[in-house]
Amino acid sequence: MNWNKTLAGLAVAIGAVAVMGTGVAEAKVVKVTLTAKEVKTVIDNKGTTQMSWTYDGAIPGPVVRATVGDTVEFTLINDKKNKESHSIDFHAARVNVLDEFAPIKPGETKKFTFPATKVGTFFYHCGAPNMAQHIARGMSGVIIIDPKKFTKKFPKPDREYVLIQQELYPDVTNVDEIMAGKWSNVVFNGGVLKYDPVHDPAATQTLVAKPGELVRVHFVNAGPNEFSSFHPIAGIWERAYPSGNPLNVMYGMQTLVVGPGDAASMDLISPVPGGNAIVTHSLKAALTGAIAVIVFSDDADPSMGRGDKILVR
Repeated sequence: MNWNKTLAGLAVAIGAVAVMGTGVAEAKVVKVTLTAKEVKTVIDNKGTTQMSWTYDGAIPGPVVRATVGDTVEFTLINDKKNKESHSIDFHAARVNVLDEFAPIKPGETKKFTFPATKVGTFFYHCGAPNMAQHIARGMSGVIIIDPKKFTKKFPKPDREYVLIQQELYPDVTNVDEIMAGKWSNVVFNGGVLKYDPVHDPAATQTLVAKPGELVRVHFVNAGPNEFSSFHPIAGIWERAYPSGNPLNVMYGMQTLVVGPGDAASMDLISPVPGGNAIVTHSLKAALTGAIAVIVFSDDADPSMGRGDKILVR
């Protein structure tokens, strides 16, 4: 018997079992393509539309997701039908602002890569001038960087939802009014009271979960101007993670202040059936549109808050 070969084979086998046993995801390349589109979007439950600047034709843009250690391979397409230059600024990326984040003209394409180095919930948005106008007109989204392994302090949630707060401006072509913060409404995910049939009977959607489930809300304040005092009415944030980073854990929070351009993740558990209303506790902002009702029920749709349905359109 060749003991050297036997021992070498045993070492390889043990090493393979050890790696398999860790449950740690292998690093991968995550390919993401977004197209800047200047289109009309619906901004309330009545079907009112506004000429918006978007990623992939919707507000907010698609959820981008990777695991820490992955490489994001990104492509931005500026639709040739557009009139404006557009760009993208990933808050999860550390690159050259004058290169990767530079605007491109209609009909052009830009490609770049960046490593996902920090766990968290991060904002992405257009940085073309005037940046405030591009954000106010809808060019924003969330990139979530997951940990390789969840822990007791940062457990894997049963359900997840993405809420992006922004201001609506009566005339999105008026840069002076945007810069002065003269908004008419503050909304979640591009729509006035989009998930709130309590204050707007025309609303057809709520967020859902079962009592006892851990619901993680990935929250971005796109602004471009107002702070958010993020609060679950009739609930308490079990844990709050500024920037979505598990090292930033805070416990038993009633509100978390999230500034423009910032993000956080919050965990919510309801011990009883019923509803929580998630709001910014700046009540002028909430009552003009920034309220999302989450209904806790034993018959909650099992697909909601999972996979592609963490961002409810």
